Amino acid sequence: MPAATCPEPTPAERARSVLSAAGSLTVTTHGHRVELIGLHTVDAAARLLLQNPPDAFLAAELAVAPQGDLAALVEFTDVAPVAVRERVRARLTLGGWLTALGPKAVVFHPARAVLTDADGTSVIGLDELTLAAPDPLATHEAEMLARLDAAHADTVAPLARLLPARQRLGATDVRPLRLDRHGLVLRLEAPASHHDVRLPFAAPATHPGEAVRQIHALLAQATARPRRRRLPTRS
Repeated sequence: MPAATCPEPTPAERARSVLSAAGSLTVTTHGHRVELIGLHTVDAAARLLLQNPPDAFLAAELAVAPQGDLAALVEFTDVAPVAVRERVRARLTLGGWLTALGPKAVVFHPARAVLTDADGTSVIGLDELTLAAPDPLATHEAEMLARLDAAHADTVAPLARLLPARQRLGATDVRPLRLDRHGLVLRLEAPASHHDVRLPFAAPATHPGEAVRQIHALLAQATARPRRRRLPTRS
């Protein structure tokens, strides 16, 4: 299938989506490394606001940092919400600096981002990161994929009929791996390997309800096709 018919989010959009949906992050400075869970928000300029970091070492380092700026790396790991082989879908590393915001909050100002996923490694500049928007499904994706996977026999397995026979060859199971406004990515698993295939939507989805309708449209196309060799249904 030509690439033009299967649009993908840009690396900057993927990075913003990871930022939007992530529940935890790791901050590394010259002297310390701390994991923060549920303690950050992201503003429109892609700055991270770290609320009440529990590790007092960050505040101590900031207190003696030249001009109040502390160089740091912030790392995010994007993990598939479905239990598949190799669940890490992407890793995002931001380079920048920390500044204090009152006695109990810290702001991280990114200067650049590095996104590593199945397509390779992309370096994203600050302008690209700031101008990009997170995918409209980013904060809903985990729940939607979990529901799709729970209805595997009725939804995901039939959708595999839309794939060319050569892409299904050797596959013993198919699972939903990723969902964005452009379409649904399926993970086809064989006993010792796997590969991922995108099913594109007819038009980009602007909200979760529209994505559900697009999935139903794909399902209607799939069930209207003659059955090929069936993939085993998980118990």
